[in-house]
Amino acid sequence: MGKEDILYEGLKKYFGFDTFKGNQEAIMKSILSGTDTFVLMPTGGGKSLCYQLPALLSEGTAIVISPLIALMKNQVDLLRNYHEEDGIAHFLNSSLTKTEIEEVKNDIVNGKTKLLYVAPESLTKQENIDFLRSVKISFYAVDEAHCISEWGHDFRPEYRRIRPIINEIGVRPVIALTATATPKVQHDIQKTLGMMNAAIFKSSFNRPNLYYEIRPKTDKVDSEIIKYILSQANKSGIVYCLSRKKVDDFSEILQANGIKALPYHAGMDAAARSANQDAFLMEEAQVIVATIAFGMGIDKPDVRYVIHYDIPKSLEGYYQETGRAGRDGGEGNCIAFYSRKDLQKLERFMQGKPVAEQEIGKQLLLETAAYAETSVCRRKMLLHYFGEEYNEPNCGNCDNCLNPKIKVEAKELLITVLEAIEALKEKQKTEYVINFLLGKETSEIETYGHNELDEFGSGADEEESTWQSVIRQALLDNYLKKDIENYGILKITKKGKDFLKKPVSFKITKDDEEEENEEELYPDNADMMASGGGSFGAVDPVLFAMMKDLRKKMAKKLNVPPYVIFQPATLEAMATTYPITLEELQNMPGVGPGKAKRYGKEFIDLIKKHVEENEIERPEDLRVKTVANKSKLKVSIVQAIDRKVALDDLAESKGMDFEEMLSEVEAIVYAGTKINIDYFLNEIMDRDSIDEIYSYFKQTETDDLEMAVENLPDYTETEIRLVRIKFFSDMAN
Repeated sequence: MGKEDILYEGLKKYFGFDTFKGNQEAIMKSILSGTDTFVLMPTGGGKSLCYQLPALLSEGTAIVISPLIALMKNQVDLLRNYHEEDGIAHFLNSSLTKTEIEEVKNDIVNGKTKLLYVAPESLTKQENIDFLRSVKISFYAVDEAHCISEWGHDFRPEYRRIRPIINEIGVRPVIALTATATPKVQHDIQKTLGMMNAAIFKSSFNRPNLYYEIRPKTDKVDSEIIKYILSQANKSGIVYCLSRKKVDDFSEILQANGIKALPYHAGMDAAARSANQDAFLMEEAQVIVATIAFGMGIDKPDVRYVIHYDIPKSLEGYYQETGRAGRDGGEGNCIAFYSRKDLQKLERFMQGKPVAEQEIGKQLLLETAAYAETSVCRRKMLLHYFGEEYNEPNCGNCDNCLNPKIKVEAKELLITVLEAIEALKEKQKTEYVINFLLGKETSEIETYGHNELDEFGSGADEEESTWQSVIRQALLDNYLKKDIENYGILKITKKGKDFLKKPVSFKITKDDEEEENEEELYPDNADMMASGGGSFGAVDPVLFAMMKDLRKKMAKKLNVPPYVIFQPATLEAMATTYPITLEELQNMPGVGPGKAKRYGKEFIDLIKKHVEENEIERPEDLRVKTVANKSKLKVSIVQAIDRKVALDDLAESKGMDFEEMLSEVEAIVYAGTKINIDYFLNEIMDRDSIDEIYSYFKQTETDDLEMAVENLPDYTETEIRLVRIKFFSDMAN
């Protein structure tokens, strides 16, 4: 019986299928013939079958190295379901008792066990190495192989010890499998596992049914997501957030708006986590709000949307998380909210890590930023990142393809870029090349003496964003590539060298002028709250003008600057959603119970009268209920300040950096809660300094931070923010 017949017979006998998917059959033949095999197959492609069936058909036991205890258990249970003998598959990890370990070893010695799942940590234990040396091993399977690479999205240092241990136990063929790997990560996996000559099988990463969209993240992100979920009646979805706290807060907000949502993150106890996961699988909950801890090995075929509240740290993470949508081939909408400030925050979190790790993290963030900011087809860009060419002019299923931008000729610009890279001897990364083109005399450029080169400043006439677009498009069109060994360094391809000899048409997409100034268009909520800036334009300019007028009169009467009563952004929100009760008023940005009580009555009376006189229909769906007022964090901060806890100590105890803590305190006082931080201010600043900043805010028409920093050059931004908090609390609350 040939290898092919054995495979088909085994497939039918053990798994009940008649046909293989994609290149499963070729992969199995490769490992059965004793060849090292590398498998790159996106989630849902049937990866695990590629080693399970060959293991069942081979003599001896296959060692499967897997990083997650939950996944191992899941796989072992599935295999036992297909086979009448429980001993067919076992796992060996820290969750087993001594007796259970003995049982596993007996089954292996007696030839019952075809697959042994091992955590990399268990594999390194000497007693396990000694035992496995006495076992007949069919082959080794390294699952989730991207964990080997520091460039992978889930690096596990113990994975790098796999090859030496295999050599110690006994060399047999190796099959490495992963669902997400860039060319750089693939190279790392093969190199570290000593399988540079492996047979390579790559499946396409294209999921044509998934729709990709990036939206600017504004202070309205909560209500945007709520409106979207409410429009997807009875459809299942996942919302990914970066922090556990955000998961807890946002699932509460969704619940307050009548959405069956449950949280899921590693900080919850295992029972609650698994109960929430089951409720989602059984459709008792419509939405899971989760950190990336959710979804590993979850095979719910009908997840119809995946929303990223925060942009992830890497495109691998993004691809894997969006990949949980539309597994049944049906609709799958992937919407991510992006602001540059989120990326800056992620970069700050990396501080304190080893320099090499920071450098890798930064490169991965740059890839994410490029993807989020591009006007090129998102599918093309995502597939290119995973080393796959996608040559369709329009994918028809991403925001950029459905709303294409104008393309402009950029042949001359590409020549300028390629000449600059040549002049720099193909040894620099994108950021360096752009600084060089713009003629920026950075310390690095001066150290290398590159400011003396003729090409230095050859691109000073263009914007930085234009050079970003040219390099991005040149990478997509294969005029440039990123070096594998020193990832991020730009190299000119053969096609790029030919282009320099004989240039052809090269086009880039032109961004609209106003879109380039994203920071102005879409200020972050915290920033808006803290600066009184961030004009989104009121829907009802007449009401807005009337409220400004009322605010002016009240300010005069109370002898405080107008912005102290309500921020411009708050007035705009009120002139858009028409709150007519104090409870509704509290849902406006920057309004808490204290502020609503103190100043609210006159404003809601004015709005009520305006709505009635003009027969305005109030937009029900825009008045999103929030649970921010009940926020446990804010309450605990206020209590700690009452106990006179130093703000820097408080930040540390909450696991935040000091700036984040200040933003929380600002939000508290802007919403109308009175606090007293004199004990902290007097400790770090002298009386005269406090008075000078305080009187500045008393006299100025705005509490804009940038303007204050400019007008108060002797003080740091932090000092100004602290005194502004005191001023606001005294005056407004």
